[in-house]
Amino acid sequence: MLDRTNLSRIDLAAAPGRIMNAVRLNILCVSHMPASPPRFGAQARIHGLMTQLAQRHDLTVVALVDDEFDLEECRHAMQAYCREVVLIPNPYGRDGLAKRMLQIRSIASSRSFERLRVTVPLFQCALDNVLRSRRFDIINLEFPYLGHYHLRQSPPGTKPPPVIIDSHEIAYDLARQFARTRGGFARRAYAEINWRKLKREELESYGNANGVYLCSADDEQRLLDQLPEQQTMVIPNAADVDFFQPRPTDPTPDGRTLVYFGLLSTTPNVDGVVHFIQTIWPKIAAAQPQARFKIIGKAPPPSLLALAGPRIEFAGFVDDLRPHLAEAAVVVVPLRLGGGTRLKIVEAMAMGKAIVSTTLGAEGIGAEPGRDILIEDEPTGFARAAVSLLADPALASRIGQSARRQAVERYAWSEAARGLEAFYRCALEKHR
Repeated sequence: MLDRTNLSRIDLAAAPGRIMNAVRLNILCVSHMPASPPRFGAQARIHGLMTQLAQRHDLTVVALVDDEFDLEECRHAMQAYCREVVLIPNPYGRDGLAKRMLQIRSIASSRSFERLRVTVPLFQCALDNVLRSRRFDIINLEFPYLGHYHLRQSPPGTKPPPVIIDSHEIAYDLARQFARTRGGFARRAYAEINWRKLKREELESYGNANGVYLCSADDEQRLLDQLPEQQTMVIPNAADVDFFQPRPTDPTPDGRTLVYFGLLSTTPNVDGVVHFIQTIWPKIAAAQPQARFKIIGKAPPPSLLALAGPRIEFAGFVDDLRPHLAEAAVVVVPLRLGGGTRLKIVEAMAMGKAIVSTTLGAEGIGAEPGRDILIEDEPTGFARAAVSLLADPALASRIGQSARRQAVERYAWSEAARGLEAFYRCALEKHR
């Protein structure tokens, strides 16, 4: 069994020199979504790591594509850094009635909704063709949802490569949170059944892998509580610190705008925004009559849009977050549900913004409360922290500058990718 403490030392000290001089790896990336162009958090993690790996290694991608993506746009974006890109349309990757029918079907199935949603025979055919045609050193599997596919293949006479899983979150734990906290009786009953199936499938995928890397030490411990012998490493979420940085051409903070950004079709983001508007915002608005709240993100449900008002704006999806973040006085992350780590916090840190977050929202991010970020869990304390930043621009600037330094020093994708390369090397040594 590899020693995880030693793995951390490799990441932080010995790895850079060894990896730069090492032989190029042939890596197959398998995912249930395309990585590029990155439009939300999960894509940003895959895109950030893959583009860095591609500078030193050869990448091939096989991915499912849901209806929400433009397949040709994704193919073109990923061909910029991948040797080969194979994209398979997902016939189950639809929202609305199609999604509801699949959820109903999953009730009578031994498989979870998440498993049924990505079980596509053509995808296995694509994997067969790629894996049998050339030898790969590593198979990098994004999320555990595709762990039931036959990945242990290689050309005749060669040894199948090790499989390493990128665990963006402990999905069944997140689903369990939803089952205990969301919706009416029927929805909770369905979620209670489904998360147990998801747990069985997810742990089976993790257990069959040669290694798992996770976003945070908290998620790593959750996994090791279930699978203590698995080889793990923390590869934190990061940011493109050269892209996300203050620019002279950006607007200056306006002293009154609070911003939240994220994909608004996900339960944690919807719950966080509703919680903020209903319980925190009235306290801020009373103390700062000029304050306004701006929510940026794709696909907000009608129930969320109904909460808009004269000082509450839903901006929708934006092509470039940077001007909106630059103009903001404060970035808020009032999350109460979720797992992994939030890319929105790291990107806001890279932009030099003052952030107010809940403890769960900032989980896994090494930002010092009071210096790099403000942490408050109760609505009154959260509102008070936000008001203090609105009332004291110098304080907001000081916290933002400190956050930017932390992002550059600890949360750049280049460093995260070097840690991942070290983990690959250790997995390869053990596999041989």
